[in-house]
Amino acid sequence: MKKVVRRRGLGVWQSVLLTVLMVPCVLGTVFGTDVLTFHNDNARTGQNLKETVLTTSNVNSTNFGKLFTMPVDGIVDAQPLYLSAVNISGQSHNVVYVVTENDSVYAFDADTGAQLWRVSLLASGEAPSGNHGCSQISPQIGITATPVIDRSSGPQGTMYVIAMSKKSSTYFQRLHALDITTGREEFGGPAPVQGKYPGNGDNSQNGFVVFDPGQYAERQGLLLVNHVIYTAWTSHCDIRPYTGWIFGFNESTLQRSYILNVTPNGNEGSIWQAGGGMASDNNGSIYFLDANGTFDTDLNSQGFPSMGDYGNAFVKIGVRNGLLKPLDYFNMFNTVSESNSDEDLGSGGAMVLPPMKDAGGQLRYLAIGSGKDSNIYIVDRNNMGKFHSSLNAIYQEVDGALPGGVWSVPAYFNGSVYYGPQGYNLLQFKFSQAKLASSPASKSGTFFTYPGSSPSISANQTSNGIVWAIEHTGQSVLHAYPARNLSQELYNSNQAAGGRDQFGTAAHFATPTIVDGKVFVGTTNSVAAFGLLK
Repeated sequence: MKKVVRRRGLGVWQSVLLTVLMVPCVLGTVFGTDVLTFHNDNARTGQNLKETVLTTSNVNSTNFGKLFTMPVDGIVDAQPLYLSAVNISGQSHNVVYVVTENDSVYAFDADTGAQLWRVSLLASGEAPSGNHGCSQISPQIGITATPVIDRSSGPQGTMYVIAMSKKSSTYFQRLHALDITTGREEFGGPAPVQGKYPGNGDNSQNGFVVFDPGQYAERQGLLLVNHVIYTAWTSHCDIRPYTGWIFGFNESTLQRSYILNVTPNGNEGSIWQAGGGMASDNNGSIYFLDANGTFDTDLNSQGFPSMGDYGNAFVKIGVRNGLLKPLDYFNMFNTVSESNSDEDLGSGGAMVLPPMKDAGGQLRYLAIGSGKDSNIYIVDRNNMGKFHSSLNAIYQEVDGALPGGVWSVPAYFNGSVYYGPQGYNLLQFKFSQAKLASSPASKSGTFFTYPGSSPSISANQTSNGIVWAIEHTGQSVLHAYPARNLSQELYNSNQAAGGRDQFGTAAHFATPTIVDGKVFVGTTNSVAAFGLLK
């Protein structure tokens, strides 16, 4: 028999990666590791601390390389997800789940590459959306955001997916709930994404801003907190009208539970996150970086924007008295000029850091984020700093730390943060007494062209830490570095003779998934699987 460890209510730092336990049965006892959400956990650390196969000794071009590719029907922008020991048609499989911009969802055997099932999320007569004149997600917009999986939802476990489509000139955004063993729709889905919010900003009617599904894409990874699936929405480039939307849906009914707009009386301020997901802490609070847009420099008596507009802000939201609302925020003193020059935070993603003791022994609860201005911003999650016209009242700011700016998301491991700014080296910064060093502890020899890289980490607790990063060139390159020192490259996919490990062109938002001895990388038409060759 199968026993599924309950995911609901577990804290981020209680369980960085959630596992599935198979209790004794006729086939024996099997343990495995799951990757259920973007960057492995709701904190968005990008670390798998249960990797016992891949080590700093065996990840090299002699022992490690490309094993197989799994062809798909479109671009794979979302991070592949992974479940161990899934019973499909009476057989147990380790499964990698892949979604495409052609609105398809695939389940592959992660050990052989065999396709187990595929479903299309297009209704009759529909097609994926075009790019709306914006090259950022192109030529199709179907499924961009990384889904989220809850193995305790539904009879077998459920994967939640947002898909965009069109029929003639009508556009649709829908939330799908798919059985992980078959891909069949659950809970009466799919559910349309639609709504309005009080305000007089872009695309408002009769005192409400209205969500127009054709004007938005769901790019940031889906977030599951307290039985609610949270989605957040970005524009097509900066093509107005648009504002900053967040929706929350009940995971069992797919009914909308919450709605929030963070620029309801202004414009722009969408949520890009470089494909990364909004982050959450143990209390269920949610953190994200908002893009350039209206910010009310006139504040109310509590220090919040007087009209509720949070463009270019580091925002904390949560549920209070049955409503989703801003709980705190930080915005730079020069936020208006940054927004006007398109030098905003929205190109990066937020990450929740583990609790740390400062020099006085006080426990600090922090979050980190960066955008286009090359600075690293670290906020106290209990007092983020809000807005002041002449200074940044923030826990810590490291100016100019990320030359070229960030169009990616960071990772965390063992007291270090790893950033991949565009046009620059992959960088390691270390924390000491809850403060981040102003200079990198190490950096890669490789420069990562636009959009930089969103690294991921594999380790066995604190040992054998490896940083994995994708170099976006014509022929994309997978790199592996020891986490302790990025200047000592372990492996890259161009090293083996005869192009043995070359895998094509990685998708724009591609983030590697490392689990159970394998590395999965999404491309423009496949997912490549890497692992030990012998």
